[in-house]
Amino acid sequence: MTNTTTAVSRRSALALGGSALALGLSGLTAQAQQVVKVGLILPMTGPFASTGRQIEAAAKLYMAQKGASVAGKTLELVVKDDTGTPDVTRRIAQELILNDKVSVIAGFGLTPLAMSTAPIATQAKVPMVVMAAGTSIITDASPFIARTSFTQAQSAATMGNWAAKNGVKKVVSLVSDYAPGHDSEKFFAEAFKADGGEVLQSLRVPLQNPDFAPFLQRVKDAAPDALFVFVPSGVGAVLMKQFIERGLDKSGIRLIGPGDITDDDVLNGFGEAAVGTITAHLYSAAHPSALNKAYVEAFKKANNNMRPNFMSVGGYDGMHLIYEALKKTNGATDGAGLVEAMKGMAWESPRGPISIDAATREIVQNIYIRKVEKVDGELYNVEFATVENVKDPVKAGRK
Repeated sequence: MTNTTTAVSRRSALALGGSALALGLSGLTAQAQQVVKVGLILPMTGPFASTGRQIEAAAKLYMAQKGASVAGKTLELVVKDDTGTPDVTRRIAQELILNDKVSVIAGFGLTPLAMSTAPIATQAKVPMVVMAAGTSIITDASPFIARTSFTQAQSAATMGNWAAKNGVKKVVSLVSDYAPGHDSEKFFAEAFKADGGEVLQSLRVPLQNPDFAPFLQRVKDAAPDALFVFVPSGVGAVLMKQFIERGLDKSGIRLIGPGDITDDDVLNGFGEAAVGTITAHLYSAAHPSALNKAYVEAFKKANNNMRPNFMSVGGYDGMHLIYEALKKTNGATDGAGLVEAMKGMAWESPRGPISIDAATREIVQNIYIRKVEKVDGELYNVEFATVENVKDPVKAGRK
């Protein structure tokens, strides 16, 4: 159950300007605390609520498995609903730092939410762990940001390479009109064209309340070999429904994209039409490692049989990063020290081996090529190829 903020705390937080915030908070995270609080800011209501639900469940599972005691301190999770609204995210971050005295802020379900909060992390010198949002520029927005989710460019570029080498010659791209969609469009096209592919059209749909039907009709008229799609987690169900309604599933146009469109959280509701969809992504509930099988079982048991998705591992691994950083600092919560401890960390995740690039604070991970298949009566993204240790293409050359 999420915590709520009071009207009094809201007024007190909003009354403080940037200079007061910087002056008043510079020493907060350096204070010795018996309780270390982590503020988890997520869209728990609204169109992106599935992201918040998955990340909160994973974070709580990690704490249930590992215990709340870390490096001699007691870790406490404070969950807040930002409704997917940037101004609300920023306000909540201020309140968590000023009033709740959190040592870390985490979550951030969409890029605009993360970007709105980055200046707060910098001013307060509080680590900010991005567990969901996927635009490449996010980690450049503050030296206190580390990411445990993904970048859209990682999956999009991998998909572009694979498609061009596997019989796809002409593509129309269809993406949500905000920064991760733009990244997906750009890096897919660059990789696809570099291997000889042709992008016939690049279409963008509104982020909020999208109606895909008129865009899908344009796709059908263009008759490409494949439609490359990026939409945020949770919105793929709407896209797939309209894809079928417009008859594209029977037109011979293949559906490809990053794994957001076949999100494990909603995949079973797509029906037979989703079978055969090819995606490139960081995680599948069907990932065949022993660690992931145990993770899926524990997650389902703790959450009324809900299947974990790729957002969940961003939350689960984000908590691991926080725990291990606290261990490295012997429980000290100085922001700069915690971020330094996070750099270069590597471990085995339910998704496979991952690490935090010391130069960029960006995640490095495998990207898997998957096909939707029916397994034991349910739809899963079944992995059939792996591209190992993929860095964010935007920052790949940084040292």
